[in-house]
Amino acid sequence: MAEYGFPPRGTQRRREIAALAARMMAEDGIDDFGFAKRKAARQLGASEGASESLPTNAEIETELRRWQTLYQGEELCERLTSMRQAAAGLMRLLDEFRPYLTGGALDGTAGRYAEIEIDLFPESAKDVEIFLLNAAFPFEHREVRKPDAPEAVLTLEWEEIPARLSIYPAPAERNRRQPRARLAQVEALIAASVSRED
Repeated sequence: MAEYGFPPRGTQRRREIAALAARMMAEDGIDDFGFAKRKAARQLGASEGASESLPTNAEIETELRRWQTLYQGEELCERLTSMRQAAAGLMRLLDEFRPYLTGGALDGTAGRYAEIEIDLFPESAKDVEIFLLNAAFPFEHREVRKPDAPEAVLTLEWEEIPARLSIYPAPAERNRRQPRARLAQVEALIAASVSRED
């Protein structure tokens, strides 16, 4: 069943769970693949314990892109452009802290309630907080106690869009593996989307 991008072991139930999880992510603002797939499995009466019956994140992302293309095509393009433009402005402001755009605004899956996700790699997490305080930007501070988690997460509103700043130690910049983009790459994405609209 290579159709839909699912591996041969894919089943109708896996596709149903992936499609429902994708719809929840697109419509309800859920941004955690694991939570979305477990909630979808519960709603469809599937066993959450049997991991082979649950779709992978890649399967859900395939369905999410399909759903957004079908039901949110124009809205999604406008949202991505405005989120990327806002992200570029925030990245310029935070340039000294080595900002990278990640998440849905980068990969094109940002739902209606998605936030701008930026990873920062300053010499000290306190430097970012002091910078924001001096610039009179209100933010909320949260610490995450998990392996490979950021030292701190700051949330704030930027151009009426929620933004999450994940602060990592400077040496971690070389080791981060997930898709990410520096300002020049984000500006190229914006230019490409604007030229498609013209």
